[in-house]
Amino acid sequence: MFSAAPAAASASPHTRRLAWLDALRGLAAIVVVFEHALEPLWPEARTPIKAVFDPGWYGVLVFFLVSGYIVPASLERRGSVRAFWISRFFRLWPLFAVCVAGMMLLAAVGWDSLHTWWGSRPVALALAHAGMLQNLMYVPNLANVLWTLSYEMAFYLLLTAMFSLGVHRRSTAAALAFGAAAVLGAGLLPVALLSAGGAGRMLTVVVVVTAVLAAGLAATLSGGRRVRQVGAVVIAGTILLLLAVNQSYPGPWQGLFILATMFAGTALYRVETRGLGRRHIAWVALIPLAGLWLARAELGTQVAIAAAWLTFAAGTALRHRTMPSWLTWLGLVSYSIYLLHPLLLESVEFFLPDPPAVPLAARMTLLAAVYAALLGLCALTWRWVELPAQRLGRRLISRAESRRAGSGPAGGSGEPDHEPHVFRAV
Repeated sequence: MFSAAPAAASASPHTRRLAWLDALRGLAAIVVVFEHALEPLWPEARTPIKAVFDPGWYGVLVFFLVSGYIVPASLERRGSVRAFWISRFFRLWPLFAVCVAGMMLLAAVGWDSLHTWWGSRPVALALAHAGMLQNLMYVPNLANVLWTLSYEMAFYLLLTAMFSLGVHRRSTAAALAFGAAAVLGAGLLPVALLSAGGAGRMLTVVVVVTAVLAAGLAATLSGGRRVRQVGAVVIAGTILLLLAVNQSYPGPWQGLFILATMFAGTALYRVETRGLGRRHIAWVALIPLAGLWLARAELGTQVAIAAAWLTFAAGTALRHRTMPSWLTWLGLVSYSIYLLHPLLLESVEFFLPDPPAVPLAARMTLLAAVYAALLGLCALTWRWVELPAQRLGRRLISRAESRRAGSGPAGGSGEPDHEPHVFRAV
């Protein structure tokens, strides 16, 4: 039922070449589910495990490395900011809406509870989530996994700005800059400087940031050369400001290190495609070393950082090998796995208020049932939500390109993303 073999058989060489990225993403998704299953099923084991190896941090770093490696290619292949954002919208937001609706449903039936701010600050929280930047605006995440999407979105916006300014190939410099900022400045950076305070202040920050970014993005999509450059500066400045003074969870150094990791992944992609010389690998190696130093007081985090980079290195070394179809299928539906597993685990937590009182064998059986139900659900959401949305996005891009055919290059024209097996969300 879940085999990806038929798809792989008809896939293009380009798609098959990217199967190793699917395999990495599938592995990362399963590990993240395990991390979040510890609390409702083995709370007594969670702290000891994370003390020596943080599976959640490992999983998201693998996701971020994969995104950094492949996402810029979808922007650069034809030089289209508009096509890039149409593709991103139809890849990310439809399933994101399903996750949000599911969490709201759990709250409505009493199986979970929403943060109290949803009662007192609903507009700010809803608007921040709609832009997927809630974690950079001190807004509590509706689902615990959504925080990573804020850093994914920050990366997309910075890519857009760099592309519009013509500096998008300076991936190594960007990685080193974020790494240096994490090492040298993270301890001095304030947390939630802009948004902390009352409901009015939070709403003001969310509205202003959303409006400024929307205006900047509109400028990069539709303006002339000078307007696009101004829009790019506005986008980059806003995101860098949020990263510098308005992060809450996981914290300043982690957020900056995440961006360094993603741009390091981009630099490695450029090395492989010979856009950069192999000497850049030595510079990129400074990023995981910086992470190990920053996490020097947390052995579990250090092990996770090292393991994530070693996993990515192993995937790179094996990229020309045939990947197991079941693992590439997990990568195919990894966005669904990532966003939907909290719904099942929140339900488990409601019906299992005292996990240590339940026999270990029963809890292991329950975990297997959760994985089985999750994969079945993901097969459905892939078939009925993700795939139709991607097809719609590609049709819209094709129509936009057809309308502009013969009009010459423009800042808003461009290509669809032809990588059905490579999803950006983490």
